[in-house]
Amino acid sequence: MPMVFAGVCSHAPGITGRAERGDPVLRDGLCKGFERMRQAIEDSGAEALVVIGAEHFANFFMNNMPAFCIGMGETYTGPIEDDAWLGIKRTDILGSPDLSKRLITNVMNEIDVAYAEEWQFDHGIMVPLHFLTPRYDMPVIPVNINCQGPPLTPLHRAWKFGKALRVACDAAPEKIAIVGTGGISHWPATPDSGKINEEWDRNFLDRFVNNRRRELLSYTDEEIYREAGQGGFEIRTFITVAGATEGATGEVWFYAPIPIFAVGCTVAMMNVV
Repeated sequence: MPMVFAGVCSHAPGITGRAERGDPVLRDGLCKGFERMRQAIEDSGAEALVVIGAEHFANFFMNNMPAFCIGMGETYTGPIEDDAWLGIKRTDILGSPDLSKRLITNVMNEIDVAYAEEWQFDHGIMVPLHFLTPRYDMPVIPVNINCQGPPLTPLHRAWKFGKALRVACDAAPEKIAIVGTGGISHWPATPDSGKINEEWDRNFLDRFVNNRRRELLSYTDEEIYREAGQGGFEIRTFITVAGATEGATGEVWFYAPIPIFAVGCTVAMMNVV
């Protein structure tokens, strides 16, 4: 069964943890974008949701930092952060170990990938799930790409991983949706937190929705760090989705710099062909 939905969205903790402090018009626009994605996933008939994120030293640290990891648990717990701080109640999330194992086995034909049967979700997964599966009634398969501990996963490998993930999803009988989560420009946990490079974000999104592979893979980590902060390294999750939808284009459903959320907030989709 072919992959039935592909999209990307932001996952900044301020989106839920400081929701009441956001500009009401922009906040409501972002929430409408999330709702549009939730409805699109539901309308697609998806039976499982693959969330491609970049976790924040919650499960992986410098003593064990895989380039790619896919969850294979029966259940997961999140958020690992204080639920009052994040504004999301801690809960158990259903996994799909059989589907995960089949996806991992297939992906490993092209890309070396680690797997984990235990995984505590941080805001990188929980914020999207809060909006996209608010009843937590869809099996979730988490994916982590190393966007945080240098040497980082190369951009071209993220693209190739996306292509391998697409092949694996298309080989499964289940209908599968994928969502990449992260950035775009932001400087979390630094004196520049709240800074957003709107021009850089919009340029990246133009490359993304038009699926211009060469331009997406032309960024260097030095450029990303300079123009989009260390949070910008999370473009790898977006590039993975672009790789999974190679040859297709997409649409930005919402973008706005929201400093109190400390990120250029984004909801976008890619057509699945």
